[in-house]
Amino acid sequence: MTEPTWSLLAWQGLAALMTLAIFSFLLGDNPVYKLAERFWVGITTGYWTILLYHTSFNDKVWVPIVQQHQWHYLIPTALGILMWFRLSPKHGWVSRFALAFYIGISTGVFIPLAFKTGIFLQVEGTIRPLTASVAGLNYILSLIGIVCSLAYFFFSKPHTGVYAAVSRIGIYTLMIGFGAGFGLTVMGRVALLVQRVVFLRDYVSTLSGKVF
Repeated sequence: MTEPTWSLLAWQGLAALMTLAIFSFLLGDNPVYKLAERFWVGITTGYWTILLYHTSFNDKVWVPIVQQHQWHYLIPTALGILMWFRLSPKHGWVSRFALAFYIGISTGVFIPLAFKTGIFLQVEGTIRPLTASVAGLNYILSLIGIVCSLAYFFFSKPHTGVYAAVSRIGIYTLMIGFGAGFGLTVMGRVALLVQRVVFLRDYVSTLSGKVF
């Protein structure tokens, strides 16, 4: 493992200071946190601006039109320019033409995808042969939970008697799903925290070894 240079340690030190500045929000809103927040927003904006230039403008506008002379790319380019009129209070209505075209195309593209991922694949996942295994048992439990959850949202029938019990199982199933989703979110945030703490520990250890 190569020994880190002072230049690298300086950049890592800046990252460590920004991390501690973000953590300072735990003590309440303060100028140090606000400085780090604005620093982060500025860097992110600059990064995404350059990224969009190289992945969108250069590859989809400049190269096809100027270098390859594919003139049909002028149509989406013109629609993109019309979107900038949104910033004008007087001529903002011009952007509605490009926006309507974009919404129409996006709707046509995403409706089939939404049906496939949100309906067809979900139905396909609940219609499959039973097997005498742990996976088959999990499938049966999942199917029962799905049916009970759907029954809970069927409001045309009073939730009384057996139907009330089925609906209550549906509520429990939904709560388990919400809890799992919330737990996954919390674990993701905890993983980010652990990563930053490990970074601070490694930086202090590396800096101490470099100095002493």
